[in-house]
Amino acid sequence: MKALPSARRIHPLPAEIITKRSNHATEKGVKPLPITVIYGSDGKDMVRQALAHRRWELALDPHRTYGIKPNLVLARPSHSGATTDPSVVEGIITFLKDHGCHKIKIMESSWLGDSTTRAFRICGYEVLAQRYQVELIDLKKDRTVTAEQGGLQLEICRSALDVDCLINVPVLKAHCQTRLTCALKNLKGCIPDREKRRYHSLGLHRPIAALNKALPQHLVVVDGIIGDLTFEEGGTPVHMHRVIVGTDPVAVDSYCASLLGLGPEDVPYITMAAELGVGNTYCEVEELNEGRQSLFAPSQTADALKLHFTEAEACSACVGSLMHALYRLKEQGKRPPNSIFIGQGFKGKEGRGLGIGNCARGFTSSVPGCPPTAKAIIDALESAIENR
Repeated sequence: MKALPSARRIHPLPAEIITKRSNHATEKGVKPLPITVIYGSDGKDMVRQALAHRRWELALDPHRTYGIKPNLVLARPSHSGATTDPSVVEGIITFLKDHGCHKIKIMESSWLGDSTTRAFRICGYEVLAQRYQVELIDLKKDRTVTAEQGGLQLEICRSALDVDCLINVPVLKAHCQTRLTCALKNLKGCIPDREKRRYHSLGLHRPIAALNKALPQHLVVVDGIIGDLTFEEGGTPVHMHRVIVGTDPVAVDSYCASLLGLGPEDVPYITMAAELGVGNTYCEVEELNEGRQSLFAPSQTADALKLHFTEAEACSACVGSLMHALYRLKEQGKRPPNSIFIGQGFKGKEGRGLGIGNCARGFTSSVPGCPPTAKAIIDALESAIENR
């Protein structure tokens, strides 16, 4: 590990962000939890330096089991901007092992329609697990426990609940439905596929907030090295060159939202989680070295593409396929057909137009699949364009 840098400065969030957030924090009388930011491109080294600076070793116990939850939403390598860089997780594993902690498990459940086992392989986690003798757990195959929180009955994968310390390792990304996906939303990979569908039918924000109350996380390490500010599933990567570490997922997400020019109120599950007592939206930020402080503007592409279809309780994987298909049409200079429908809200309904996915099969034409591929959607869109 390279020499540990001294902290350059401690500062709160930008003044305009504090103004929006401070009332909640001061009314509760809660001392802000510091967030550590380190800049660079070597994920392993940055993580180790940040954890050493925070003296994380003082909280470790060799008798405990540690679960690491990366974001492997689909089988694409981290340079696509979609998934957690394995070097970031490697930094956590080596830090744990250096301090006598060897009971380590990496756990994940990829999104609907994708294979977690394949994601482990493509994203470099099979090799990582073999190198450090770490167990890989496919949560799609896990047993579940039912918990009640926030007025909701929630199914949660047992393995995530059984570890003594859950370490959340999300990627900082934009999301076409929630605007941001980071620490709080990353726990959605700790629920079975049937629950993922139900979360979309409930509007995502409320169940995500409740899940974070029911499933405690003990450390958040955000991979902000490469993300995607257009699509959750990657493809338009943005180099941000940073790792962000904290213990309060609400504060971490509030800070990460501010990097995209968003406040907590722009991402409802953040404020909902704060109201449930998961954490606080106010925080102080500690930077360990010099780096670019600029905000990252989310791409407007996703918002523009969403104008071409009607969505009702659609799952992220299905919307992602449609968005990529529409993006390809846009690149070709083609105008999409009118009346495109997608989502569970169209089950059993009929009408004129193009239905995307099995849930919208009742329209005059439809693209089957759960989710359908972007290629199948492109073919259907081009056929509709030719026939209009």
